[in-house]
Amino acid sequence: MNEAIVRPAAAHDLPELLKLYRHLHPHDPQLEAATAERVWSKLLTSGVMTVIVAQAAELLVSSCTLAIVPNLTRGGRSYGVIENVVTHADYRRLGLGRQVLAHALDVAWQADCYKVLLATGSKRETTLRFYEEAGFHRDGKTYFEVRRP
Repeated sequence: MNEAIVRPAAAHDLPELLKLYRHLHPHDPQLEAATAERVWSKLLTSGVMTVIVAQAAELLVSSCTLAIVPNLTRGGRSYGVIENVVTHADYRRLGLGRQVLAHALDVAWQADCYKVLLATGSKRETTLRFYEEAGFHRDGKTYFEVRRP
């Protein structure tokens, strides 16, 4: 495999990103094109969100989304939240996931975030070790979730 380029996603990446997300949630219904375009435009212009992608040739092979959240505590320093970490099934175990996470952390530190959060629904030890090897700690805070009924 040629070297992947890790970069912020651009407007033209939407179709490839939607294909990549099928590797994250394969059973989710396909997003309607108009909805996807509306959400993508909002995401790209929010000033808060950055989608990081790894591109090999014309294919997006790994990605994560970083939100930098303004904050009135910690001296006004923002914090980051990473979601939607995914690597194409054919490109796993090549270090691409770590590369996109490292890029997201670089973006967060450049924005003077005091911390970056990442949550996973996976209970698989290999997934948890992957995040630990990328610099995240599971012995920190406890996070809770509530989903809309």
